[in-house]
Amino acid sequence: MPKRVDHDLRRREIGEALLRIASTRGLQAASMREVAAEAGVSLRLVQYYFHTKQELLLGALAYLGEQLSARVEAHIRALGLPPTPRSLVYGTLTAILPTDAESRRLTRTYAAYYTLVLDEPQLAADHGTGYPDALERFLAGHLRAAQQTGQVDPDLDAPTVAAGLLALTNGLGSSVLGGQRDGDAALAILTYHLDRLFGGDHHVDGSRAEPRGVGTVAP
Repeated sequence: MPKRVDHDLRRREIGEALLRIASTRGLQAASMREVAAEAGVSLRLVQYYFHTKQELLLGALAYLGEQLSARVEAHIRALGLPPTPRSLVYGTLTAILPTDAESRRLTRTYAAYYTLVLDEPQLAADHGTGYPDALERFLAGHLRAAQQTGQVDPDLDAPTVAAGLLALTNGLGSSVLGGQRDGDAALAILTYHLDRLFGGDHHVDGSRAEPRGVGTVAP
């Protein structure tokens, strides 16, 4: 009998091959022929699953969003903190910072997409901001929950603050990749801003604590 082909798996393998190229050489190097070589398949097969380069880029971007979601969920579980608004915001943002091999790979890959958008703005228009927008909404939701329980200023604009926190985290990630600071320094800066937002006299899990110094990293 002919071997059954898992088409979803094959598409994913090709999309993730593009992501590997993006994280190491940039998307300018990710021609469909190069992706085929990286995936160990024929160019014709790549073109069967992704008819155009644009379709391949957007398909791989969706896989990248799934990888980042899995990273965030695993990181939050690993922290072992009670699921408070503060711990979820902290866990999400610290998962994004490039402080280990996996988060550096994800940051480099997203940076490759951002660089490509400068030359191909249509990429961003075609759903290229879907995951960042969803992440901002996720953060804003937890900030609103913190407002309802008096953990943060009830007058702050949650969507604006969420966008600012994500921009701060992305900027810190770029500074780590660029060699301006290391991951620990970036984490200390992010923690400082979260302390100011939620109140420096609380641990990341929401429990009371003695006041901490500016550079202290939580938890």
